[in-house]
Amino acid sequence: QVTLVESGGGSVQTGGSLKLSCAASGYIFSGFGSCGMGWYRQAPGKERGLVSSIISDGATEYVESVKGRFTISQDTVKKLLYLESNSLKADDTAVYYCTVSDGFKCRRKYWGQGTQVTLSS
Repeated sequence: QVTLVESGGGSVQTGGSLKLSCAASGYIFSGFGSCGMGWYRQAPGKERGLVSSIISDGATEYVESVKGRFTISQDTVKKLLYLESNSLKADDTAVYYCTVSDGFKCRRKYWGQGTQVTLSS
């Protein structure tokens, strides 16, 4: 069983910064990071959507709205995933979830419980 625990969320003023962390525990068959990992978010009344992802060779992707402001990174030794967010905007208010993929053809995805990020003016 794989458990993911996010931390680092909270309330911050627009223009501020936060660094989210995701700690993985348990046995990941393919190895932490080998199948790719990511951050999703869900704002009130909206569907959950991908914010950023990172694959085993370190290649990253970002949704257009966070490009240049957010940075995803990983520590495969400590089994930690990070999302550094800068120049935060009101639209960034959401619950942020980390994911780790595993299994046959990396089709299984584990989710954390989420961490709330709230922007205030």
